[in-house]
Amino acid sequence: MPTTIPAEASWAGGWYGGAQRAPSPNFGPRPAHVPVDLIVIHSISLPPGVYGGDAVLQLFANSLDWNAHPYFQQIRGLQVSAHFFIRRDGALWQFVDCDARAWHAGRSHYRGRDNCNDDSIGIELEGLEGDTFEPAQYRTLAVLCQAIAARYPILDIAGHEHIAPHRKYDPGTGFDWPRLQALLGWDATRFPPAPRPASST
Repeated sequence: MPTTIPAEASWAGGWYGGAQRAPSPNFGPRPAHVPVDLIVIHSISLPPGVYGGDAVLQLFANSLDWNAHPYFQQIRGLQVSAHFFIRRDGALWQFVDCDARAWHAGRSHYRGRDNCNDDSIGIELEGLEGDTFEPAQYRTLAVLCQAIAARYPILDIAGHEHIAPHRKYDPGTGFDWPRLQALLGWDATRFPPAPRPASST
C-alpha cells in the first residue's frame, strides 16, 4: 500500500517540518528556471560501515576532525552536503533548504541533463554501498519522497550510481528499489531501469 504523508509534514519554505535541522554552509543557488524534478538517493557512513555517530553531520557542517580516524585522511578538506540524511533507525535530518542547490551529485548526467545538483534533491541513507538498509529507513524515505513530490514537480528518482555511473556505486545492490516503489505507489517509469542479468556466455 502506498505511503501517506502525515499531517505534521508541513514545509517552511524549502525546509521540511518532519526533519531535524542542521544547516550546512555547503550550498548555493539553483540556476534560474530549472525545475526541481529529480530525487537522488545516496548512501554514506563515516567511517565506512560504522553507524550511529555524528561524523556525517560533522562532515556536512565542515567540522569533522580529520585526525579522528585514519579513513578521514582520504576525504580531508572535502566540502559536500545533501538535503537530507536518514539514520538506520529512520531519524531524519535536513542540512540544506530544498529550494537551494546542495553539493551531493558531483559530476553527473541523467535524462539528457548534466549537473544533477541543479535540478535534484539529494537524500543520504546511513549505510554502505552493497549492504542492506533498515525497514525504518524505507518508511522514512517513502514518507519524505511523498512530501517532496507534494511540493516539487518530481518526475524521477534515481541512485547516485545511475547519475554518475562508473564513478559512484551507491546506494548499491543492497538497496531494494521494488520495495520503495511499492511503498510510494509510483509508476515504474519514474525509477531507474532494472539491471540486466549477467550474460551466461
